[in-house]
Amino acid sequence: MTENRANGTAPVTAPQHSVEGFVKEFLRELHFGQGVTLARASDNDQYLALARTVREYLMARWLETLRRQFDAQAKSVAYLSAEYLLGRQLDNALIATDLTEIVEEGLASLGIDLATLREQEVEPGLGNGGLGRLAACFVDSLATMSVPCIGYGIRYEYGIFRQTFVDGWQVEQPDTWLSLGAPWEFPHPEHSVPVHFGGHTETYDDGGVERTRWVPAWDVLGVPYNYMVPGYQNGRVNTLRLWSARATKAFDLQIFNSGEYVDAVRAQTFAENISKVLYPEDSTPQGKELRLQQQYFFVACSIRDFVENVLPEDFDLHDLPERIIFQLNDTHPVIAVPELMRILVDEKKWDWDEAWAVTQKCFAYTCHTLLPEALEVWPVELLGRLLPRHLEIIYRINDDFLAEVAQRFPGDELRLRRMSIIAEHPERSVRMAYLATVAGAKVNGVAELHSQLLRDKVLPDFSEYWPDKFTNVTNGVTPRRFVRLANPALSELITDAVGPGWVTDLERLREMEPLADDAEFRERFRAVKAHNKDRLNALLQRRDGITLPADAMLDVMVKRLHEYKRQTLKVLHIVSQYERIVSGELDPTSIPRRVFAFGAKAAPGYKMAKQIIGLINHVGAVVNTDPRVQGALTVVFPPNYNVTLAETLIPAADLSEQISLAGKEASGTGNMKFALNGALTIGTDDGANVEIRQLVGDDHFFLFGLLEPQVEQVVAAGYEPSRYYEENRTLRRAIDLIASGAFANGDRKVFEPIVSNLLHEDRFLVLADFQSYVEAQERVDAAYLDTEGWTRSAILNVARSGFFSSDRSMWDYIDRIWHAQPVVAR
Repeated sequence: MTENRANGTAPVTAPQHSVEGFVKEFLRELHFGQGVTLARASDNDQYLALARTVREYLMARWLETLRRQFDAQAKSVAYLSAEYLLGRQLDNALIATDLTEIVEEGLASLGIDLATLREQEVEPGLGNGGLGRLAACFVDSLATMSVPCIGYGIRYEYGIFRQTFVDGWQVEQPDTWLSLGAPWEFPHPEHSVPVHFGGHTETYDDGGVERTRWVPAWDVLGVPYNYMVPGYQNGRVNTLRLWSARATKAFDLQIFNSGEYVDAVRAQTFAENISKVLYPEDSTPQGKELRLQQQYFFVACSIRDFVENVLPEDFDLHDLPERIIFQLNDTHPVIAVPELMRILVDEKKWDWDEAWAVTQKCFAYTCHTLLPEALEVWPVELLGRLLPRHLEIIYRINDDFLAEVAQRFPGDELRLRRMSIIAEHPERSVRMAYLATVAGAKVNGVAELHSQLLRDKVLPDFSEYWPDKFTNVTNGVTPRRFVRLANPALSELITDAVGPGWVTDLERLREMEPLADDAEFRERFRAVKAHNKDRLNALLQRRDGITLPADAMLDVMVKRLHEYKRQTLKVLHIVSQYERIVSGELDPTSIPRRVFAFGAKAAPGYKMAKQIIGLINHVGAVVNTDPRVQGALTVVFPPNYNVTLAETLIPAADLSEQISLAGKEASGTGNMKFALNGALTIGTDDGANVEIRQLVGDDHFFLFGLLEPQVEQVVAAGYEPSRYYEENRTLRRAIDLIASGAFANGDRKVFEPIVSNLLHEDRFLVLADFQSYVEAQERVDAAYLDTEGWTRSAILNVARSGFFSSDRSMWDYIDRIWHAQPVVAR
């Protein structure tokens, strides 16, 4: 199943859309697919048969989509992303095909509980956080909007990692998500793509024209695995194509027969490392090299696939911009730019200028960060050793670009140094964000504030040079998964309130606004939230042995563990509340009971992030068992936070913690998911928080902290975190309690790195924002005690957050960047 040139297939008929039709197909899959009878089938046998049965209902739509798209020769979006955080596929496929009730009834007639089979599905471990989940939301929306799209990425064998806690500390385990079968993927080894590495380049004469060819030293094969991406009940199914690395010569029989068994499969092991894990630890030279191998591997496969398997055989590549836009999801896929140039110049033998003219129209770049360390920079030595021809092409691109800049700004040597794709210090290296900006038709940020800072602070010379190249597209989330699927009780309430259709037109949530003043509706809304808390409690008991206290505010902070996201600020608030209670300053019965729920993974080599996880868990161990607290504070940190857990945790939340330092978060999408599910936000004016606050209203958002210009002023004036420690009694007592070893069995050394970092560095101004944060949390307590007022605010958060649909994001991309159009049935 590939989006290829074959176009003469006969129509494919889906199974009968009825209980009888489903049962017949399910039993056939169980008998002939799994090779077992119903009586002897395990839960996993039944799940695999169910998954394959459900996908049969999608396959006819998929084949028809491919046929229609080929016939239309319409412009496609190729979304290049290093990660896709898909979540479980079964329920998404059921709602896309409107099969849920049929499947439930059909399985029940066989004595099978659908809920039991749901639990068998293992979430694909193909992403780490917001970047991968955003990519999954976007491909979902494009399918729902009938816009041609191929998502390209890597089929990681072990994904990121499975997080476990040992004595409160993170321990990484392999994420064996493929071990029990992967029924949603279609492998196509016959469409494998060779990918080359290393070697050298040489020039040769081609009829009087001097050309260059790459003579690589070794290669691997990229094997495509296709996933269906169904639109919501519209008959459209797009494709996600993930690449797995294999050796071109995996097994040497002669070496094996000589007794050197390990050496016989060395090439296979070496090749397969490329697609083994997401974001391999890169603190070593070998890790850095493996990351670059991964990035080139998947973009080389993807570009070759589109040119050779998707386009018609007689297609004129001069028209390529009319058929494709490659969207670079952050800097990971940017090596695709010199790869396309290499194909056009070296293989197709175009002259440089015509190849560059086409390439510049085929790429667009989304920047997802404001942190300088997150803008990838590759050492010239490594890039030249691994991809020598690509380095030559990058040098040529840079030379031509700087010549243009010099012509426009004669004599401005400092500008040339600032804008050069090649950095000279601290080592000679390639700035991938600069390459993407020079090559891209458009560059966009992902929230209004982020896009402004991108123009003003991150890439100011480039935005001055190309003011029309820069634009904004605020992120969004798919309402199919994060409301309709994740929160069925709220979805039913919304449908009762505004009627059907809102799932694909989320701005219709505005029609709920008047109901915020309806006492009966508020009561029903509270019942939904209570139901979702019960659902979460049942899941955590089953999953982690965690029992949540009843009648407590659920205060949630779930996101990747990074210092700029400031989980440390949340911990300091908890510790300060605990210290005030045990010292007798705060009566625990005078504040609402709170559950503080965390979810986060720390990169394996990020020592401070792992320290913070340890602190959270150790604080929880003390706070949760201290009788003086009387249940007023409870800290929970279920391990291995993923999409599956999010789908139950987010609908249950009362308060959403979005507390990054202003000017550091690009957008955030968790903030959108929480607001859409009726949680109020406590947050800084950062990323998409700004737009959330503007839309839901200041009265329904708990704002605190320095604004971005104020952050700049504090830093410029010489920030001294110890001064805040000395001047703020509550802060000082909280930090002193941590430093005393109170959360480490009296060992003062355990969390000394965190304490020292806060007092002497505090790069993300945790101490500067602490007092403002505590005051905002006091406003949260007061607001939560007003049950009717809180419920009204929660309803208005839902009603006013329709803007944050990923469907709207996709229309913005189409209008401002891609200029692709839906392909609908005629």
